[in-house]
Amino acid sequence: MTTRDVITEKLTKAFAPQSLDVIDESHRHVGHAGHRPGEQTHFRVHIVSDAFAGKSRIARHRMVNEVLASKLKAGVHALAIQASAPGEAET
Repeated sequence: MTTRDVITEKLTKAFAPQSLDVIDESHRHVGHAGHRPGEQTHFRVHIVSDAFAGKSRIARHRMVNEVLASKLKAGVHALAIQASAPGEAET
């Protein structure tokens, strides 16, 4: 299972999102800090879930980071998060 697949599975299980897009951007960071050839190290997540309703952007990011803590410790160097509740513009 790829890192992208694990991230997708964990976020789906935790937040039952209406939409979820996990984008591996590792190829865009060749030569930058944290990049390791052949590994998935940099990701962008777009997630829409009822779980984020009424939460601040910081709270939403903390929620996602908590769910993915083990992957972040195990080699994911960068994670860009866009988390919103249904009907909101992405934040």
